[in-house]
Amino acid sequence: MRLLECINDGDFSLTTFLGDNVPRQYAILSHTWEAGEVTFADLINGTGKKKAGYDKIRFCREQAKRDGLRYFWVDTCCIDKSNSTELAEAINSMFRWYREAAKCYVYLSDVSRSHMKGNSQLNKPSWEATFRKSRWFTRGWTLQELIAPALVEFFFERGGATRQQEILRAIVTERMSWAEQRVTTIKEDIAYSLLGIFDVHMPLIYGEGRKHALKRLQEEIDKASKGIKREDFSVTFSLANISGIEHFVAREKELEEMHKYLISDGSRRVIVLHGLGGIGKTQLAVAYAKRHKANYSGIFWLNIKDEYSLKQSFASIARQILREHPSASRLNSTDINGNMDEVIDAVKVWLSLANNTRWLMIYDNYDNPKSVGNAGPAALDIQKFLPEAYHGSVIVTTRSSQVTFGRRIQVQKLLNVADGLDILAYTSRRGGLKNDPDAIKLVRELDGFPLALATAGAYLDQVALSPLNYLRLYKDSWASLQKLTPKLTSYEDRTLYSTWQISFEHVQKRNELSAKLLCFWAYFDNQDLWFELLRHSNAEDPIWVRELVNNELSFHDAVRVLCDYGLVEVDTTSEELIESRGYSIHTCVHSWTIHILNQKWDKILATLAVRLIGSHAPSNQDLRPWVTQRRLLKHAARCSYMFSEDLVEDDTMAWACHNLGLLYSDQGKLGEAEKMYQWALQRYKNTVGAEHTSAFRTIGSLGNVYKNQGKLSEAEEMYQLALQGCKNALGAEHISTIGIIHNLGGLYANQGKLGEAEKMYQRALQGHEKALGARHTLTLRTIHSLGGLYRDQGKLGEAEKMYQWALQGYKNTVGAEHTSTFRAINNLGNLYKNQGKLGKAEMMYQLALQGFEKTLGAEHISTLSTINNLGVLYVDQSKLDKAEMMYQQALQGYEKALGANFETYLPALNTFHNLGNLYADQGKLGEAEKMYQQTLQGYENALGAKHTSTFCAIGNSGLFYVNQSKLDKAEMMYRQALQGYEKALGAKHISTLGTINNLGNVYKNQGKLGEAEEMYQRALQGYENALDQGKLGEAEKMYQRALQGYEKALDANFETFLPALNTIRNLGNLYADQGKLGEAEEMYQQALQGYENALGANFETYLPALDMTYSIASIFRRRGDLSNARIMYSKALHGYNNAVGSDHPRSKSLQDILRVLDAVADNVSEGVEEPPNILQQKELDLGAKERPLKSKRRKIL
Repeated sequence: MRLLECINDGDFSLTTFLGDNVPRQYAILSHTWEAGEVTFADLINGTGKKKAGYDKIRFCREQAKRDGLRYFWVDTCCIDKSNSTELAEAINSMFRWYREAAKCYVYLSDVSRSHMKGNSQLNKPSWEATFRKSRWFTRGWTLQELIAPALVEFFFERGGATRQQEILRAIVTERMSWAEQRVTTIKEDIAYSLLGIFDVHMPLIYGEGRKHALKRLQEEIDKASKGIKREDFSVTFSLANISGIEHFVAREKELEEMHKYLISDGSRRVIVLHGLGGIGKTQLAVAYAKRHKANYSGIFWLNIKDEYSLKQSFASIARQILREHPSASRLNSTDINGNMDEVIDAVKVWLSLANNTRWLMIYDNYDNPKSVGNAGPAALDIQKFLPEAYHGSVIVTTRSSQVTFGRRIQVQKLLNVADGLDILAYTSRRGGLKNDPDAIKLVRELDGFPLALATAGAYLDQVALSPLNYLRLYKDSWASLQKLTPKLTSYEDRTLYSTWQISFEHVQKRNELSAKLLCFWAYFDNQDLWFELLRHSNAEDPIWVRELVNNELSFHDAVRVLCDYGLVEVDTTSEELIESRGYSIHTCVHSWTIHILNQKWDKILATLAVRLIGSHAPSNQDLRPWVTQRRLLKHAARCSYMFSEDLVEDDTMAWACHNLGLLYSDQGKLGEAEKMYQWALQRYKNTVGAEHTSAFRTIGSLGNVYKNQGKLSEAEEMYQLALQGCKNALGAEHISTIGIIHNLGGLYANQGKLGEAEKMYQRALQGHEKALGARHTLTLRTIHSLGGLYRDQGKLGEAEKMYQWALQGYKNTVGAEHTSTFRAINNLGNLYKNQGKLGKAEMMYQLALQGFEKTLGAEHISTLSTINNLGVLYVDQSKLDKAEMMYQQALQGYEKALGANFETYLPALNTFHNLGNLYADQGKLGEAEKMYQQTLQGYENALGAKHTSTFCAIGNSGLFYVNQSKLDKAEMMYRQALQGYEKALGAKHISTLGTINNLGNVYKNQGKLGEAEEMYQRALQGYENALDQGKLGEAEKMYQRALQGYEKALDANFETFLPALNTIRNLGNLYADQGKLGEAEEMYQQALQGYENALGANFETYLPALDMTYSIASIFRRRGDLSNARIMYSKALHGYNNAVGSDHPRSKSLQDILRVLDAVADNVSEGVEEPPNILQQKELDLGAKERPLKSKRRKIL
């Protein structure tokens, strides 16, 4: 950069500065080029003083000296324009040079002080209007010279005026529009002069032309505004599913304010458009998106009217992104039709990527925000659906005053009559309205409401009526509303309702079916009303209903008339369809249909709507029933409201309540299902009596809900009541009776009553085969359930046969994509896991999970059970982080699906138990204790304090406290469990004896040796009686028989079957206790090899395998082979460190053992004897000699 330096003699000299050596304080001149400018060559040659432009340079020097500045810059003579490289560098740097100048002197050669004195506008705030007459304000290069500097001073022909630049800084947002009004001598300079303003750089190509230069400039601006890696995130602009208008008028002030605020510095910017319904909030957001689409890498529209609509919007966005970015992070591995929560998270993650900062999200219809005063289940918290990264732009439209975050912009009525005339002319397709006094009167009467103006225009488009006559109709309608609806005090609602009333009256004349349909819509949700939903009419229904749905053409003709008058539009909320696309009406119009068109509530129409919705609830045998179920949920919610408010005609709708209960139950919404079944049962009792078969069917379904909610006693009561009723009314062999028997089997299985469960399943299987045949889905369901029971009983061969039979049957009857098929796949995964086929098990679980998420959703209990099972599998594979993530995801889902009931739901308790075990294995003892306490409390509440599962949970808590050395708490837990086992199972049961043994361990560690001996003697005597006089040889026979059975059942897979490996390990423990160290080592090595074959590399961090390594080390130590013992202890320590961390009690104990071994080795080398019992004590600390009987089985579902 070259600067002119002031010299004492009143002259100046040209000085060159390189790099960062440029002085921080210098003045800079801004002016317009005129004839006789002094160039760089003139200064070098000494010919500049004779030119007219030298006066400007002299002025700049004098002013700089007065301001105490040593250096100043003038573009005419500080740039060598004969050097193209220097010129390009200067042009790309010029904005920065002006910005860094201490002062900028604007020299207006065509404005004099006399002009300023004669201008009265000097006394007004908008003083800059005086300068507009100057040529300086028309030139392209001077725009950046006005904007860039921190301080600008204007000088005239005879004097000057100073203004701080902050006054003018707001003009930056209008930079492109300013440039459009400016000119440059060289055509390309109109683009090059803007480089600094937009903070972009590009090479100068003089001769390319104005158009091409501006195009290149726009490309560079896009690159900068859309992010560093814009090509990685650009998504084509589309509002295909948004009902926008082509002709948007007015709102320039709001659009300008939105644009100014949303120009981001990289941080998050949020605009909230709030105002009355129908005021034009959505259309304002559409207009902004269209106008400024070039500023964003992607614009995404979401309907946040309710949770279902919002989730569908996220699914649509995911598809939009994947179409252009198939490898998009997280999205490319997410099933768009599956778990919607995962889809939402994947979209949010993509939007939160570091360089993806220039997107715009528009959340439309946020009218039900969650707040302190509005915490209902339908209320939404928008914060959960915003990307986590604090960047990007967000627009929210809402009618609620409770939305207080972000910059709030109130959207008000149109104040300019001309804007209202513009809307009226466009929607009515009539010219000449701007000068029509009657049209002006009408616009003033509609008082600036865009929706009212558009409705009036749509009417005038359809009817040959003058604006004056429409105004008369409007006033008549207004007066009528005042008489009919005196409670309607809102002036705005009266305005809108009056216009809709006029349109409705004309719709009645044009097509009576259209008018009837609009009235009928009040009894449905405002979104997604489709032809097939209404096709369940019968001969008793009104004639107009039968005519409306007589064929699809009749229905669409009726809807088309409503669309013509702007009352209805095509619905875009449902992405996946197996029936025809539906239609929707604006929420304001829907409110009008409810409160005005149906001012006197018609229970007959309400009952008809419930009957149609209830009739359309699909069965599990229908094609992809979940698709229709999801579409029906909004209408089912409308039915629920009408039932709760007693707005339905009579009790004949009990069957519809029952069907809607099934709908909710299949979608995992158990609270809503319970409510529907209760309503159905009450209506059956009122109409056909409590002993009717329909009532018993509903009682049985209510039992299913209670079972799934974990209310097992209530479920059994319902099942027994339904079973007895169906037996008496229908007979023992009726399929309804058999179905309840099957459900009872499931309940008994959940309660651990496996014998009773098998009896129930066998009875159900025989009954279904006899009544329906071997291939019926109900028969297959029982076969499937029997497979699960056999698995729990350890009959793995029979279990696999049942599962494979059921799976193949489901595929043949209901298809590979049915939920029943996915349940069979999940359970087959359970079986493979038990068989040690972990790869196959994971594949089955993943298949089932994807299927459940797609068909039932992420929060359905079947989905959550499979997630739990994956967690169990990941533990077996030593993928502990993944396991924890699965367990947490399952628990969150259970809580969301079941509410407070999830704390007594048995599958959720199993997950709590599993997570507690995982935390304990990871050494997270505080978290583990919370999980165990939660499990124990849940079992007590669900099954009672005297249930064996409760005692098992108490025992696990005792073991946990032992590991924490909290022996007093452990003693209390074991004593409580012992009392329970003795009372429930007897003193000789193996669980009782195990608890006695563990209590003895606690007493010994407490130093209560007498009590410990008593416990050990009791346990030993009990084992002797239980194992046929207590001979260890008999125990050995038991283990050998078990191993032979596994080998026979599993063939080659036996060697990788985890339960078989556990038995081999136990046999090794037995041999070690007998002193048969060779046989013990052989068993341990066989188990260790089996773990390695089953788990691959993961076996190195698999805790049972590490325990085997430790046991082998102990064998070596007992033999005196301390060298090999040390090797094996080191391997075990390395594995424990990787699996649970170096601070875990197991790791610390091994560290102590290795230190003792090292000390012994040192002493031996020095001839010192080994201290007695040190290693034995360390092994006791680790638990090698004391093997407390514990239940650390991970529960699969």
